[in-house]
Amino acid sequence: MFDVFKDDNENILNTYKRFNVALVSGKGSILKDINGKEYIDFNSGIGTNSFGLCDDEWVKAVVEQASTLQHTSNLYYSIPQVKVAKLLCEKTGMKKVFFSNSGAESNEGAIKAARKYSFDKYGEGRNEIITLENSFHGRTMATLSATGQDVFHQYFFPFVDGFKYAPANDIEALKNLITDKTCAIMIETVQGEGGVNALDAEYIKFIDNICKEKDIVFIVDEVQTGNGRCGYLYSYMEYDVHPNIVTTAKGIAGGLPMGAVLFDEKLENTLVYGQHGTTYGGNLVCASAAYSVLSRIDDEFLNHVKECRKIIDEELGSAKNVVSISGKGLMVGIEIAPHLKAADVVAKCIEGGVIPLTAKAKVRLLPPLNISFEDLKKGLNILKKALED
Repeated sequence: MFDVFKDDNENILNTYKRFNVALVSGKGSILKDINGKEYIDFNSGIGTNSFGLCDDEWVKAVVEQASTLQHTSNLYYSIPQVKVAKLLCEKTGMKKVFFSNSGAESNEGAIKAARKYSFDKYGEGRNEIITLENSFHGRTMATLSATGQDVFHQYFFPFVDGFKYAPANDIEALKNLITDKTCAIMIETVQGEGGVNALDAEYIKFIDNICKEKDIVFIVDEVQTGNGRCGYLYSYMEYDVHPNIVTTAKGIAGGLPMGAVLFDEKLENTLVYGQHGTTYGGNLVCASAAYSVLSRIDDEFLNHVKECRKIIDEELGSAKNVVSISGKGLMVGIEIAPHLKAADVVAKCIEGGVIPLTAKAKVRLLPPLNISFEDLKKGLNILKKALED
């Protein structure tokens, strides 16, 4: 007899601390579990289901492509890939796109490209990359090494050399880390897994300027912040800066595994034949899903994200046991009173019919970007009850 909870424990590697919920269906912002209980989705697959659950237009694009040709190979031209790449370049001003399967793989590609650029121009030895303390860039060996959190630098020794970590928003500390060996600076404008902490605009602008001045590659990790999540197509666009590489994944394909690395004119010819590749990157079904998502992220859609954030700030700003609210757009961190634990608050929310997340000691919200005001307010009311003593 099949038992999802028992069989999961017996057959799936225990690397996740799961809540006692098995989800089986959903539509829009509403999830349903095996018992028929409904939940408002404040998680969206950790920020992947950009247009919510089983969005009609997204489903149509996926089904049509899956019914035509699900996958071939990157040895051949792909219409869905080209459509997405062209759209990304038009919307961002970047010049070339490489498709991957995940955020970690996108960041791996960025690391390789930055080092290759520096090697081509300056030779060996100019290969150090500065990232930020409290950052998170993935779980592969290189991206774990790039991640500026000691908790991730355990067990898997030796890690990849050549990374330094600067305290966020400290310009002088960053200046002191830059040497003749520095080839790149890599940031998230909002540190998601690090606690949903936004960088200062002045700090981001300084990085942009110093990278231009010293010919350092400026990488912005938009894995979680991108594709409309922060109220802009990509979050760096709020700051009038021009990164050389932008990485993205999560919400780009609306819930299917896909990532991308965007290169500007300085880096567009750095990686050439045989120097990077992937079997599944730019898969036709995923690319069709991504085109469905990206083609609908317009000013009206982004304004909806910003309006939703205003509602969150208004509803939670004076709520009991809320200390502060961080992040941008619908990437929300809620600092709670110290006597409460974020995991306990999330458990109470799930019991009450809403599914949020945690980020360190904070409660984290990543709702679908097109969530209705009604569902948003209903979910926030459940959250406020869960925050009461």
